[in-house]
Order: sequence, then structure tokens, then C-alpha cells
Amino acid sequence: MAAESAESPDTPDAPTTKKSRAGRDLPAALAVGFSLGISIILILIFAPKIWYGVVAVAFAIATWEVFKRLRDGGYQIAFWPLVIGGQAIIWSGWPWGTTGVLTAFVATVLVLMVWMLLAQGIHHAPEHYLRNLAASVFVLAWLPLLASFGAQLVVQDDGAARVATLMVVVVCSDVGGYGFGVLFGKHPMVPAISPKKSWEGLIGSLLVGTGGAVGCGVLLLDTHWWVGMILGPVLVVCATLGDLVESQVKRDLGIKDMGTLLPGHGGIMDRLDSLLPSAFIVWAVLTALL
Repeated sequence: MAAESAESPDTPDAPTTKKSRAGRDLPAALAVGFSLGISIILILIFAPKIWYGVVAVAFAIATWEVFKRLRDGGYQIAFWPLVIGGQAIIWSGWPWGTTGVLTAFVATVLVLMVWMLLAQGIHHAPEHYLRNLAASVFVLAWLPLLASFGAQLVVQDDGAARVATLMVVVVCSDVGGYGFGVLFGKHPMVPAISPKKSWEGLIGSLLVGTGGAVGCGVLLLDTHWWVGMILGPVLVVCATLGDLVESQVKRDLGIKDMGTLLPGHGGIMDRLDSLLPSAFIVWAVLTALL
């Protein structure tokens, strides 16, 4: 995740597995990250439309992870409307673009309002209706709505290159943030939310992420270098904010990770936090400038 510093509190009874200075199992994290990266590259080269299915499956799993964590935290959110409606939001973007996405999103919100109103039957008033409905709509907007923009990239002109740009710039941002944070991180950025993030790490994310965006713009998208100069900083800032949003959600719930599916990373959602706002930014900037 972007802009992490080197500071990580030592814990007693730490496992013998080698940890990174950001507190992760570094060999496992690298192996999983490399495998995911190679898989995405192969998909984009040989069968780019499969990207839609990858996004849909990933966010069905992510929805399950977030649902479980919120349920454990005392929230009663509507799982099936979220999963089914989330799939409708993502897949509607293929034939109908943002109009399909918006229609599916609003329809799912309406279903959520009625579903949660009648969840305990017509003879019982629902408890904490407003809080639970707000949490459900938040999950719907946070996961499938933002993800739909990342899925739509692949059906645009040079779609595979646009998806590759999203992934490359986010990885560059993460690498720059981690490297600068480990080497130079001394000034916490928002210690109350994420103590491991530093201003030095953010600077590294901006430098490396913007460099990656310029390179992708020139080499993959065959466009002007200044497009990358706009895309890079905006994406890095939004990716960092997305990471902070998930950090605060996990802090509210008193957990470290959303899941355990990916060794060294946590759950699917723990890898998607910075990608979600980044997907929208890449879609918006490239749609506007290309």
C-alpha cells in the first residue's frame, strides 16, 4: 500500500516468518503479487475481455469479506442484494456504459431500502435501520460502483493498455511509497488513522507513480507525456486516500485485515483499497483527455 514508512511496532511472540518493515510476510507477499501480476498481463495480452469476469469475481469475494467483518462488528447489512446488485452494476457497464452502471446502482439502492425494511417481517420494525442501510449503501458504492469503472476500461479504445496503465501506476505508487517510507520515513502523515504512512512515503509515491504514468502514456497509450503528468499525481493522491479509508474502516471494526485469502496481503479487499478510487481516476482522466 502506498506511502508506508518504516515504523512498525514490534510484537511479542512474533512468528519466525520473515516480515517486511511494514509488518508483512515479505516472501509470501512478493510471490502472491508476482503471480497476480503475471496472470493479469497474460489476460490483457491474450484475452482482455476476461478482465470483466476477473473484476466481477474479485468483487463478489471482496463483498463477502466486508460483509463478514461488518457482521462481526454488529452491523446487519443485506448480503444477497449487495452481491447480486453489485454484479449487475459491474456487468451493466459493458453494454450500456455509465448509464447502465448508474441505473443498476440506483435500482440496487431501492432494493436495499425495501429489503432491510422487511428483513424481520411485516410485523416487526427493523432495528438500527438507518445505520445498517447506510452501511449497505456505503459498501455498494465503495466496492462494485468504483470497480465498474475499472472494468469499463477494457471495452474502451486501447482497453488493455488502459487497464495496464491502471495497474502499472498503482504498483509504481506502492513501490515508491514503500521504498521512500523505509529509507526516509520519519514524519507520520496521519498517525491517528495509519501510523505506518509517512510524508516521505507519499513523496516517493508521487515521484515513482508519476514517472510510471508518463511512461504508460507515451509507451502504452501513445499519447502526450503531459497526460501522465496529470494522471500520476491525481491517481497517487486518490489511491492514498482510498487506502486511508479502508484503514479507518478496519480501525472502527478493530481488525488488521479484511480477510486471509492472500498470504502476505490479507484478503482480496486489502489489495483493492487503493485500486478502487484509482480505477475511477484512470477512467475519468483518460476518457476526458484521450
